[in-house]
Amino acid sequence: SDQEKYNWLEYHKWMLDASFFTPVFGSSKWVASARAHMGFLGSYGQKIGIIPLERFVMGGDGMTFNNFALGQEIIGLRGYENQTITPGRLTRGTANPDPYGGVVYNKYVMELRFLVSPNPSATIFLLGFAEAGNNWGSYKDFNPYDLKKSAGVGARIFMPAFGLLGVDWGYGFDTFGVQDASGVIRQQVSGAQFHFTIGQQFR
Repeated sequence: SDQEKYNWLEYHKWMLDASFFTPVFGSSKWVASARAHMGFLGSYGQKIGIIPLERFVMGGDGMTFNNFALGQEIIGLRGYENQTITPGRLTRGTANPDPYGGVVYNKYVMELRFLVSPNPSATIFLLGFAEAGNNWGSYKDFNPYDLKKSAGVGARIFMPAFGLLGVDWGYGFDTFGVQDASGVIRQQVSGAQFHFTIGQQFR
């Protein structure tokens, strides 16, 4: 039974993050940022396989408090609705649901930031971004070149009393699956999305 099978959760999980920041245009107010993020979830054998928890959930603002207790790793992808780039999302609650969440993901981000106010009590900067990523439910489906792409603009304000607050407008150029009232799954372009963030989003 699943109760016996998952009595002990055996897995290994790897998350790799790289960030690079450099001033551009000969001014410290303009900063270019390049980031790469990858995650891998694996098992120690075929008998148990990859567990249904600790998987990757991608899309949207990347804030974790709604699903933190469920053992999921929330990965933001601006320009798409929350959790829409997630394997098994459309089969939850069915008779034979696929496991919810991915076992491997890639994400790449390019940002150009402009410092509006360096005041320590309210540091403000504007940004433009382009990013791409995807999330796969099995390693046989993994394709690092099959990425969901988006671009947009945003603003951040840091206040010591509240931390980092932000708003982004992103446009998702690629499609994701949606299910209508009759249960038919169709593909639609993500289009324009607004995202609000609280705190530093590391991934």
